[in-house]
Amino acid sequence: MAVGDNAVERAADKLQEAADKVAGRGGVAAKVAQPLADDAAFLRKLKPGLVARRIKGELPTNGTPASGTPHPPLRPRPGAPKRSRGGVNPLVLVGGALAVGIFLAKVLDWRSHAHPRD
Repeated sequence: MAVGDNAVERAADKLQEAADKVAGRGGVAAKVAQPLADDAAFLRKLKPGLVARRIKGELPTNGTPASGTPHPPLRPRPGAPKRSRGGVNPLVLVGGALAVGIFLAKVLDWRSHAHPRD
C-alpha cells in the first residue's frame, strides 16, 4: 500500500470509529451515525491506488452509490424571530455616501486655499 492509501485508510477508520461511538449514544446523535459510516465507505473508495487502477481500467467504474438517509429540508424554528427585510435602499445609501464625499472634497479644497504653501 502506498503512503496516500494508508492516510486515507486511517482517516476512514477514524470516521468509522466516530460513527460507531455516536451510534452507541442513541437519541438525536445516533441519526448522524449512518451518514458518517457512508462517508467512511466513500472515503475508502477514494484511495489514490484504487483511483489509479480505475483510470487504467483494472477496476470497474460503475459502483453503486452508498445508501445514506436523505437530509430533511431545513425549516425555521417555531419560536425563532423572523428576519425583517426592511432597511435603507442600497442606492440611496450609495448616493448619500457620494454626496458626503463630494462635500468633504470641496471643504478640503476650500481650506487648502486658505493656507497656501508658497
